[in-house]
This record gives sequence, structure tokens and C-alpha cells, in this order.
Amino acid sequence: MLRIVGLMSGTSYDGVDVVAAGFSRAGETLLLHPLGHRELAYPDDLRAGIGALLPPAATTVEAVCRLDNRLGDVFAEAAAVGVELAGGRADLVVSPGQTVFHWVEAGRARGTLQLGAPARVAARVGVPVLTDLRGADIAAGGQGAPLVPAFDALLLADESPAGASPRAALNLGGIANLTVVSPGRPVLGYDIGPANALLDAAARRFLDAPCDAGGVRAAAGRVHPGLLELLLAEPYYAAPPPKSTGKELFHPGYLADRLAALGSPVRPDGGGDDGALSADDVLATLTELTARIVAAECDRHRVTEVVAAGGGVRNPTLLGRLAALGAGRWRLRVSDELGVPAQAKEAYAFALLGWLSWHGLPGAVPSVTGARRAAVLGSWTPSGPPAGTGTGPAPRRLRVVGTSRP
Repeated sequence: MLRIVGLMSGTSYDGVDVVAAGFSRAGETLLLHPLGHRELAYPDDLRAGIGALLPPAATTVEAVCRLDNRLGDVFAEAAAVGVELAGGRADLVVSPGQTVFHWVEAGRARGTLQLGAPARVAARVGVPVLTDLRGADIAAGGQGAPLVPAFDALLLADESPAGASPRAALNLGGIANLTVVSPGRPVLGYDIGPANALLDAAARRFLDAPCDAGGVRAAAGRVHPGLLELLLAEPYYAAPPPKSTGKELFHPGYLADRLAALGSPVRPDGGGDDGALSADDVLATLTELTARIVAAECDRHRVTEVVAAGGGVRNPTLLGRLAALGAGRWRLRVSDELGVPAQAKEAYAFALLGWLSWHGLPGAVPSVTGARRAAVLGSWTPSGPPAGTGTGPAPRRLRVVGTSRP
């Protein structure tokens, strides 16, 4: 059994999800043995440092370097926790890093940047570390995202007999993304739009809190039709897949611009007769936005079941709206029912991508990312030379033999 530690820090950048997983094969079936998972919260100053560097904020190379190495130390500690969860021994670590920029122009991904100093991770745990999981797919003409559909396709295939109706896996992180699995058809997957990204931005601005815990404030508010209409007019939603997005688009300034265009003041302690919105109204409207855009895509693909995961499943107000919008057409479940903890699903997915890369197998799905070919993902940071490659003591001198030709 190959033991893999998977790490994940998403667009909400609230901490690192750590899993330890064992993988073994039974013919054409890959067996996942969950060995444990843990959530490690970022300290407030690190979260602030990440937020200060994200677009549209200006930054410096010095700030990027400092954050890269600090994140490397955090991921190294997380990897050590993962090794403990694996029983004190792991064969490799998958550390995809913290995305700080995903470069998309005219619908095409041009590049991507994740920070997390993998050499620090390898030095801490003493096993190879797989990083830069998006670059190879982008080099092949793909979006480099989402990558979790490779995991979703295998997981849902186990429960989707030939001829079954389409089923979907939904991730509610900072960004909501969807994987659609239809037996006999190519897997589809793409970023839908914001899940927690704008909700968290509103909570920080109006509540001085990292999030609307449990969706309590959204449940107390009322959806504002004018604001919802402005938000739904975003062109990204109408763009066809393959497509990917992030906080390069859905950032706090994006929300501020829409509120300014609405022309109604927002009062954290409540609305008023002058047309002002309360903070609760803003959160209720943003929750409705996510529910509407997700439900529209589920309806478009005529899925009969949606398996949800990610931080958004902790928000009963959001899940309640999704269940209501899908009533009579598709059933909403959480991934825990399939044996995959909702909070740790992406980390398990990256562990799977590590298994695939370790065996020289593609991890990106071209029908999802739009790549010309299926790419083997990632770059390896070794913890030392491959076994058996030692050639004796270190040399003491270098001699040039022959002359190179121009």
C-alpha cells in the first residue's frame, strides 16, 4: 500500500487541510484507505499576509519571497502531521501550495502561481514532494483547473452503472466548482463562480469576522432583488466551459463595485426606510447568488444527484437553499455519505493525483480543462538522491577532457 500525505489550502485561505491516505489496487479498481485528516488554521497575521498579496492588491517580489517561505514552513509542519496520521511513515507528500494568482485572459489560462517552498517540506519529512500540479495542464493548453474532477470521476463511477442518469460532485470552497459524470460520456467539470469568496469578503467588511459562521446572519436577512440582479449579470456565468476563475475576479473590490452601482447604503446594524441594506441582507443575497448559479448548472446538465463537499457544507442556510432549488429534480447529499469527509475531500483528491503522478499516469482530464492532451501533473522535489545512485566520496577536483565544438 502506497501511503500519501495530501495537503490543501484553498481560495478561502483559512488554513491547511491535511490527510493521510493509503492506496492499493484491486484490478481496475483503486482502493482508498483513509488514514485520518486534520484541519490546521492559519494564524491571523498569515491570513492577512496572503490577503495583502492577492489581486488586485499591488505587491513586491520581496513580499512574495517572504510569503513563499513562510507558507513552506507551515506546509512542512502540516506534512509532518500527515506523516503522523499515516502511522509515522509516508512514501510521498502532495503539497499543491497556496494559489496567489491564476492568469486567465480572454477565457484562456496563461499561467498560474502557487507559493509554498516545497524544499522546506521535503527537508522536514524526508520524502519526495509533488508540487506545481497545474502547470503541465496549462502548458498543454488547458485551464489548469479544476483538478478535483479526476477524483470525482473515479468516485462517482463506482456508484454509476451504465445507463444511469448524470450525477454531479459539487465543491463549495471559495469558488464553487462542479463535476458532471454521465456513464458513456466524457467527464465535465468547471468553476461555476463564487461560493464563499464573496460571502467571506462581506463578513470581513460588515461584521469584522472571517465568515458568516453557520449562515446565521444570512438566514436573518432578506434577499435584495436589485443587488441580486446586478450580481447575476456577471458575464463569467454565461461563458461556456472549459473555464476557471478565482479571487482575481471575485475579490472584495468586486463586491464593493456592485454595492456602489446599486446606490443603496449598507448599515451593519440594519437597513432603513431610505432603502439601506443591512449586512444580513447582503449576506442573504450573496448566499442566494451562489445557490442560484449552482442550481442553474445542475439543471442544465439534468443531474439527478449532487454530492457536495467543501467548507460551504458547514453553511446550513446555503445548503437549505440548494436543496430547495433542486427539489423534485435532483437530490443533495454530502460526500461523507460516500466515505469522504466533506472538509477533507480536496486534500484526498490531491493525494490521489499524487498516486497517479507517482505511477506516470495523467491526472488532468482534457474534457474538463480543455487541454490538448492528458498531462501527468506536478514537479517533484526530492528529499535526497534516488536509492542506489551513490558513486563514492565527493570529488576534489574537475578536469576538462577534450574541447567542446561551437
